[in-house]
Amino acid sequence: MRIDLHTHSTASDGTDSPAELVRNAAAAGLDVVALTDHDTTRGHAEAIAALPEGLTLVTGAELSCRIDGIGLHMLAYLFDPEEPALLAERELVRDDRVPRARAMVGKLQELGVPVTWEQVARIAGDGSVGRPHVAEALVELGVVPDVSGAFTPDWLADGGRAYVGKHELDPVEAIRLVKAAGGVTVFAHPLAVKRGQVLPEASIARLAEAGLDGIEVDHMDHDEATRARLRGLAKELGLLTTGSSDYHGSRKTCRLGEYTTDPEIYGEITRRAAGAFPVPGAGGHREDGVWGKRAEGGV
Repeated sequence: MRIDLHTHSTASDGTDSPAELVRNAAAAGLDVVALTDHDTTRGHAEAIAALPEGLTLVTGAELSCRIDGIGLHMLAYLFDPEEPALLAERELVRDDRVPRARAMVGKLQELGVPVTWEQVARIAGDGSVGRPHVAEALVELGVVPDVSGAFTPDWLADGGRAYVGKHELDPVEAIRLVKAAGGVTVFAHPLAVKRGQVLPEASIARLAEAGLDGIEVDHMDHDEATRARLRGLAKELGLLTTGSSDYHGSRKTCRLGEYTTDPEIYGEITRRAAGAFPVPGAGGHREDGVWGKRAEGGV
C-alpha cells in the first residue's frame, strides 16, 4: 500500500481542487490519501464525491498552533467535523485569515512592494487565504524567485518584516479538542528548520504527555539526519511516525506520494480514531450521504 497522509487543495492553499487532488492521487498510484487543508474541512465533500474506485480518503485538517512564541502545525485525522468546540476554533482561525492577509499586504506596501489585496484575493480564489497566497503574489511581482523565497525574515517568515500573526491554538488544547472529537493528532514537520524556529525536544515531550499520537518524520523539509533523530525521539516517547508529501499542487515542488506512511502505522491511526472513518472509493457516490462520519458505536 502507498499511503500519503498530508495534502492540500484549493480549499486552503493548494492549486488542485479537491476533486483534482483525489484523481491525481489515484493517477500517482496511491492507495490512501489524506486531505488536510489548513484549518478547514470545506474540501472534503467535493473530494468524496469525486473519489475514484481503489483510492481511500482520510479526512483531516492541518491546525494552526503556537506555543512559547513558536508556530507549529498539527495534523488532525478522522475527527467529527461537526463537533462544536473544535469547529468553533477552526472558524476563529478562518475568520482571522482575511484581516491578517490584508495587514500583510499593507506592510509589504510600506516596504515598497506594489502588491495589492485584489492580487492576493485573485490568487487565493475560494481557498482560505494565507501566507502562501501572499508569497505567490511576491513571485508574480518578481520580488522573490519562488514561494519558499518569501518565507524569510525579509518577508513573511515568523517575525519577518511583513509578518502578521493570527489566531492560533495552543497545541495542548488542540490535542484535547481533536481527541474530544474522536480524532488522531500528528505533529507536522516538527524539525523543519528552514521554515523558522522549531520546538525543542522537551516541548515535543510535553505534547506527547498531553496525548499527541505521532510525529511526521519522512518529509521533504527533513534531511536524513533529522529523520533519524526524530525516529529515535518517537521511540523514546512512544509516538507513531508518519511520512507524507505535504503536496500543494504546483505551489510547491513536492509530488504526491513522494514520502509515504507505513501501512501498520496507518492501521493504528484508523484504530485510534472514533470520530470518522476512512472513505473507500466507490466511484464517488453513496446515496445515504454519510461517507466520512463514523456511526455511533464505531465501524
